[in-house]
Amino acid sequence: MDTFVTAPDPAEQSRAQRQRVRSQLFRWLLFIVLLGLVQIATIAWPALSSWAVVPLTGPGLVGLVTAPLLHADWGHLFSNALGLVVLGTLVGTVYPRSAWRIVLAAWVGAGVFTWVIGRPSVHLGASGLVHGLFFALFTLALLRRDRPAVVAAMIAMMLFGGMLLTVLPHEWRISWEMHAGGALAGIIAAFVWRHRDPPPPRKLYSWEIEELQAEALAEAKALDDAAYEPERPREVPVLWVRPERPDDRGTVLPFRRPDDGPR
Repeated sequence: MDTFVTAPDPAEQSRAQRQRVRSQLFRWLLFIVLLGLVQIATIAWPALSSWAVVPLTGPGLVGLVTAPLLHADWGHLFSNALGLVVLGTLVGTVYPRSAWRIVLAAWVGAGVFTWVIGRPSVHLGASGLVHGLFFALFTLALLRRDRPAVVAAMIAMMLFGGMLLTVLPHEWRISWEMHAGGALAGIIAAFVWRHRDPPPPRKLYSWEIEELQAEALAEAKALDDAAYEPERPREVPVLWVRPERPDDRGTVLPFRRPDDGPR
């Protein structure tokens, strides 16, 4: 009976990976369509733009939920769309169990950070979410160091490596506070949920298989011993107690004495 772990099926792994990529890509494309519809609604009703993050104001707290859906213009929306699709698909594919937590942390964290320390202005856009996804991928690669995590971080670095600098103030029209808040939330989320997704299966080396076989045999032997051997006694029962007086010992075999006479 084979009780050791065998190598995963590469074809099955590849099939599951492609399915996750298609699913995540479709979801993020739908999100971009939603952002486009919100942008059209904003053009029709300009008052919607007031639902942004306004630091240290009561009405500005609404922007913690709505600000990532609003954009100043179509150029602003298109600049965030590519990052959302690529980085969101990477996070959802490599970390399917913790993806929505990372998205939620970046979504809310960017707004909270901006509301607390931001300049007295109107802050809106999904750039905080984009930075949160990027820094989560980067941090998870440093913490986990498995192949999918490193590959995802390398793709993110090649396409959006400039985000490492956009968390600093550099242009007055750009909300660096949203960028920094999203990046900080992404880093924290990566630390908190770095173990939620199990490591990917890998091919075992011959010595690892031998060690697993030896451990399995030892466990099987222990189970057999427990099933077929009696339990070791905790104490030995008393079978005979020596009497305190010699007269109490009784007679095992009587001996005749000369003066007893014939029987």
